Amino acid sequence: MNGLEMLAVLGAGVAAGTVNTIVGSGTLITFPVLLAVGYPPVLANVTNSVGLTPGSVSGAIGYRSELRGQRARLVRLGAASLLGGLVGGLLLLTLPAAAFRSIVPVLIGLSLVMVVIQPSLARRLATSRGPGRHHGGPALHLGVFGAGIYGGYFGAAQGVLLIGVMGVLLDEPLQRINAAKNVLVALVNGTASILFIIVSDVAWQAAGLIALGAVVGGQIGARIGKRVPAPALRGLIVLVGLAAIAKILTG
Repeated sequence: MNGLEMLAVLGAGVAAGTVNTIVGSGTLITFPVLLAVGYPPVLANVTNSVGLTPGSVSGAIGYRSELRGQRARLVRLGAASLLGGLVGGLLLLTLPAAAFRSIVPVLIGLSLVMVVIQPSLARRLATSRGPGRHHGGPALHLGVFGAGIYGGYFGAAQGVLLIGVMGVLLDEPLQRINAAKNVLVALVNGTASILFIIVSDVAWQAAGLIALGAVVGGQIGARIGKRVPAPALRGLIVLVGLAAIAKILTG
């Protein structure tokens, strides 16, 4: 890469780290930039996953105050994320890129519907179900596992999927759900990245630039995201999710 290309990748990392911490879908920024500077799709996808992992950790640290009291939940859900990330990473290395093309937009679309209806649905569930909603039950673990598979495979809108699932199945404010989302995304990306480093090629120069930018972006995103009111954050999630669907269908 020349100097301008390096700056473009670094800037994309900052933007992706910021967006990932607030909502998700930062991959829609970094992945096209990696393709534009000449990396082939699979190498770009692998490199992107490795590069964005430190940004996910940075975003989770930035939301540490909203994570208080969620340790037990995250231990349980983290196991589902780790396993899902491993399965998704293996799928990326073994399946053609078009394998998920038809179902990914559907999954994102369903997640957006869940994000929109979450307030009213959560109120109804709170009156019709007992304390199990505090833990989410098997449906939550299955949903987190599925989001982990998708995140390990590609990752764009992984955060939207997680917020949609957790928002419906947990009786928690949106900001606390977003904080938990950042931890689970970090686990998925980290697991997939370790797999990629062991068995695949990584463009380390690009990965390092993305990582540096994403760490900065993670802190920026945490500062911005915690100040966004829940209705506005919900609207932003929907907009980003729709952009993800459009990008995948036209990409």
